[in-house]
Amino acid sequence: MIKIEDIITLCSKKFLRWTNHVLIRLIQREITTDDVENALLNGEIIEQYPNDKPHPSCLVLGTALTNRQIHVVCGLGENELWLITAYYPSPDEWTADFKTRRRCEQ
Repeated sequence: MIKIEDIITLCSKKFLRWTNHVLIRLIQREITTDDVENALLNGEIIEQYPNDKPHPSCLVLGTALTNRQIHVVCGLGENELWLITAYYPSPDEWTADFKTRRRCEQ
């Protein structure tokens, strides 16, 4: 189980591994690396993915520098935080607090 304190420590020390995927997505979504770091330093873990490979990962809800809510997916490696993707959550897919996924109605 990943703890937010571990994320904050690694982010504060700049022990961050920026994947090509996350950097491409940031450009596409007009999110800055500073937005991601701010979200990680001030956010909360809302989902855990302990079976992800190569590292367990989680979804963090935080705030971008623009004061917009942002989701960041990151994995906890050995002494570094792998940044996987970041996006602005859609109100169509998330409840008003952006912490709970809406269920598909069938």
